[in-house]
Amino acid sequence: MSIPLSFNQEFLCMFDQGDEKGPFGPVYNIVAGWRLSGKVETGALQGALDDVVARHEALRTTIVRTPGGQRQEIVPPSPVTLTVRDLPEPDPALRDRRAEELLIELEGGLYGVGELPLLRAVLGRFDETESVLVLIVHHTAADEVSMQLIIRDLGVLYARRRGYATAELPEVTQFREFAVWEREKYAPEADVKARAYWRETLDGAGITGVPTDHLKSAAVPKGTAVHRFQVDAELTSTALALAKETRSSAFMVLLAAYQVFLARKTGGTDIVVPTMAAGRGPGRFENTVGAFFNFVPLRTELAGAGTFRELVTRTRSTCLKAYANPLPFGQVVAQAPALAASFGADDLGVVAFQVFQFPALAGEEAGDLVVSEIRRRELSQPVSTDVPDGVMFQLDIDPLSGQMLGHVGYNTNLYHEATMREFAAAFTAVARETVTAPDAPLSLA
Repeated sequence: MSIPLSFNQEFLCMFDQGDEKGPFGPVYNIVAGWRLSGKVETGALQGALDDVVARHEALRTTIVRTPGGQRQEIVPPSPVTLTVRDLPEPDPALRDRRAEELLIELEGGLYGVGELPLLRAVLGRFDETESVLVLIVHHTAADEVSMQLIIRDLGVLYARRRGYATAELPEVTQFREFAVWEREKYAPEADVKARAYWRETLDGAGITGVPTDHLKSAAVPKGTAVHRFQVDAELTSTALALAKETRSSAFMVLLAAYQVFLARKTGGTDIVVPTMAAGRGPGRFENTVGAFFNFVPLRTELAGAGTFRELVTRTRSTCLKAYANPLPFGQVVAQAPALAASFGADDLGVVAFQVFQFPALAGEEAGDLVVSEIRRRELSQPVSTDVPDGVMFQLDIDPLSGQMLGHVGYNTNLYHEATMREFAAAFTAVARETVTAPDAPLSLA
């Protein structure tokens, strides 16, 4: 059976540079970690990992990218590679840092799409009762939501293999069914009102690019690094309070601040910022593992906004209208061909902006184990998982400390580390200025 690509998989094909480069290469992965308390029975863990692969087809799907013959091919389940390592850190107070160092090491690894299944695991043991589990999935097979689903299912399946009574896992609709549904809903002949919305909204617009340190034509060897930073709890709580006052989300408030930052940096007021939407469609796909994320361009005119509060209101309107008109990014570009010009511009990089605000998995029982997500990341790193083109700028609101944890993943063939440090510091300064005084006159210069 020939299974079509999802529109997101098709979008990734735009950046395809062969199996060793681009989004189908061995560095385009999503890596997540959890601390485990209790003695891990590795046989049960191996079996539960294999059960997860059997349950979710996306983890054993290969993407054929031959021109004119692009498709998904699903293969039978096979064993997950589980590596067990001893982590030499006897001091419990230093184990969080050692766990993060393990994540950084693994984020710099190579995991090709040709090596199925696309799920891999590393168990790092501090001692008999304390360890860290790292899961690595190729990004063509999973997104952030998928990683939460995988660890949920893994915990239940591990407990079951250890002989514990567990609740039944929800029924899974497979990702291939999403691809078929999406192709039908957004078929060229289908009446899709969102097309007219994006055609009108993005008329004449291009994604607001950020000047690069190196020209793309200079052919500097590509890598991806990460600069991490922290935003204090006071500014974070002020942003959350303003979001509540304006009936907005934290993302809308911080996006408004980022737009002011971009206006001052570029000298323009017609700002288009790309973000990532969940893109999961109907509720029947809520338990599906797959690469659902959709690139969404958010256009806001900043000119005439007298105060930051007024700009937040405009930004909220931009976001709500965009959310109400979901459309695969490839079809958005078809409606607004000038939109993607920054991707090809020799001296500009595209920066995608995201804010995460969801509870961390903490103290979840999985049979005789207790599982807690590693959300707090503080160490910058010179090598990381791939960003296809430009910068991924993420803010994660830490539910435990009340701080925001910043992540700037950037292509080293485009930007210097010092540039990204200054980028993060300058944004934080603008956010502090605007969020803490939302009714002061707004300066865009």
